[in-house]
Amino acid sequence: MSDEPLTLTAYDLWKCYGDRPVVEGINFTLHPGEIVGLLGPNGAGKTTTVGMLYGLVIPTRGFVQFGPWQIPAQGKQARAQMGIVTQEDNLDPDFTVFENLSHFAHHYHITGVKARDRAGELLSLVKLQDKAQAQVDQLSGGMKRRLVLARALINRPKIVFLDEPTTGLDPDARQEFWRMVTQLKAEGCGVLLTTHYMDEAQRLCDRLFLMQQGKVIDEGTPAVLIERVIGEEVAEIEGVAVEKLQALSQSFAVWGRQFGNGYLLALPRDNPEALWHQIETLHAPRLTRRRANLEDVFLRLTGNLLG
Repeated sequence: MSDEPLTLTAYDLWKCYGDRPVVEGINFTLHPGEIVGLLGPNGAGKTTTVGMLYGLVIPTRGFVQFGPWQIPAQGKQARAQMGIVTQEDNLDPDFTVFENLSHFAHHYHITGVKARDRAGELLSLVKLQDKAQAQVDQLSGGMKRRLVLARALINRPKIVFLDEPTTGLDPDARQEFWRMVTQLKAEGCGVLLTTHYMDEAQRLCDRLFLMQQGKVIDEGTPAVLIERVIGEEVAEIEGVAVEKLQALSQSFAVWGRQFGNGYLLALPRDNPEALWHQIETLHAPRLTRRRANLEDVFLRLTGNLLG
């Protein structure tokens, strides 16, 4: 296989179990050097979609084209150019950190000195060279995720699937993982990321597909989605009667809704100050004005907050 970039395209992917569809009509393209995000709550169909893209879940309808290969028919050939980081670490506890990479290389017919050299390269890439001879159970959660990413890169893939890769990591470990994903993109690797962390999606992804109940309900760049669905700013208000805030929402023709103990109100694009001054006159015990974000988008489109 040459070093030419490879594009992945999903055509009308459906997955049904019995008569129950869990993924319905997914279409999109992932280009080299691009990070595309699949966002949605648990049960939205993200992992099933990744399984179909990778060729391990057989679609009920539709197919995937990855370079010259059609998936699932040519899934084995396609996977030779892919890497995947699943939600579970599934590392081999009987092997050292180094051995988890050098032995995994055998799956791609990389053996001997080449396997050892590649393992060493990847440990340096993910900053685990000092842990090469450690056992897996001696690693922190963040280190394990970095090792799983290194393993996914053993075959120099053209595309990497990251299925909720930072779940359970502390903020520092997440930042380190983000740095490595950004580096992959810079090197021309296509990345498909599923996550329920909106800050992660907003920071990393070039384009987003928002999923709910197996369907894509909206798509676009993070900035376009935020601007189109919410606007530039929102107010978070606590301690004011909901009826008063609903009346303001209707009066200014803006989106608003309850969440938690408070109320979220989008400020109008054309004249945010007018509504803001009205809100201030209510003397709310807690009042915050901030930029709109992807959490707000998801709350408006699905009625739920993630995370």
